[in-house]
Amino acid sequence: QVQLVESGGGLVQAGGSLRLSCAASGSIFSINYMGWYRQAPGKQRELVAAITSDGSTNYADSVKGRFTISRDNAKNTVYLQMNSLKAEDTSVYYCNAQVWVRGKWDNYWGQGTQVTVSS
Repeated sequence: QVQLVESGGGLVQAGGSLRLSCAASGSIFSINYMGWYRQAPGKQRELVAAITSDGSTNYADSVKGRFTISRDNAKNTVYLQMNSLKAEDTSVYYCNAQVWVRGKWDNYWGQGTQVTVSS
C-alpha cells in the first residue's frame, strides 16, 4: 500500500510563514500528480495547489503569489511554502497524490495537518 504523511502544520500569526511537507512511501512505481487541498469547518474541500511530475503547477486564485508548491521526485515528497498567511488560510491541509501501484493509477490522501493563522 501507499502512505502519505504530512508535517509542518501549526499556529502562526497573520503575515507569517509555514512550510508543509508530504512524503509518500510504500509500493510506489511512479507518482504523477501531487497536490494540496484544504478543508475548513463547514466548508467543502478545495484545491490549494498542484504539481505534475514534469513540474507544471496550478494554484487557487486565493493563494497565488503567496504559496509555492514544489516536489522532490527522488524523495517522493511534495512541499507547500506558505507566506503572508491570512486568517482565512486557517484549515486542515491534506496532501493528495496519484500513484502508479500494481499496474494502475490510484488516488491517495494524507491524514491532514492543521494550519491555524491568528489575526
